[in-house]
Amino acid sequence: MLATSGCRSGQRGGFFLQAAVNVDSISGGYPPSRLRLRQELRLAGATATHRAMSPTLAAPPSGDEEFTEVVVVRHGETTWNASHIIQGQLDPELNETGRHQALVVAHRLPKEGKPAAIYSSDLKRAAETAEIVAKVCGVTNLVVNEALREMHMGYLQGLKWDDAVNKNPDVFRSFGIFEITEGSDPDSRNKEIPGGGESLNQLTERCVSYLNKIAQEHRGERVVVVSHYAAILELCRYTDPPDGSIRRKIPNTSLNVFRISGVTGKWILERYGDDSHVDGNDFLENSFSGDGASA
Repeated sequence: MLATSGCRSGQRGGFFLQAAVNVDSISGGYPPSRLRLRQELRLAGATATHRAMSPTLAAPPSGDEEFTEVVVVRHGETTWNASHIIQGQLDPELNETGRHQALVVAHRLPKEGKPAAIYSSDLKRAAETAEIVAKVCGVTNLVVNEALREMHMGYLQGLKWDDAVNKNPDVFRSFGIFEITEGSDPDSRNKEIPGGGESLNQLTERCVSYLNKIAQEHRGERVVVVSHYAAILELCRYTDPPDGSIRRKIPNTSLNVFRISGVTGKWILERYGDDSHVDGNDFLENSFSGDGASA
């Protein structure tokens, strides 16, 4: 059963759609409409393996301040990822590799602590990943919200990455979409991508604002958020601003762990790009690396 509510945001675009999904109430284990899984979770016996963690940037906070642990997971692979096509807010679904990735990370997450709630972008690739995670983790309520969507990439959406760079070099130079270089124009972060796209600051504003609300709602708890490459990259930049150039690797279904104070709004980035659950899994290791070239 779906319950929807709109909330006014300062972000250009007006209302955000929010839907609460009760997993247990879904007939046959499938969600309705765009959250529908395209196959049964026949791989439910899969297990995650572990290797050395991805970069750890900060120790867990201590003291009286109550933090929320927010584990932000990038969605599983799509055919557009594999073909290096810029997705933006277009809506391809997971491919078979992506569904397998989602299942493997879903089995890893509860081993590190069962989440109190799961939040997701409403785009199919994220929502389906979140649905698989919710089912495996035994979390009955999944909340999807437009605030967690990928960056709107304007007229770049639907283009292959190399074609977009070659045909629109000025966009990439002036907007600094995925890299920030020393001496770049700070005003470029306020420039919207032509064709209805967002600016980097607009993307950051809507994602940070929503995660702050989540932290206020779940003080002292652990939650999982499923989102997208550029959105996660901007969360990392917000938490750990770069001194020079930056390009973080955020593979599909990687974990990016933040501690957020629901009281003071303080953010700490603990880990990013952690995909240690793919180690030893040939099916995943041989798939597209998901380095962001098809955000």
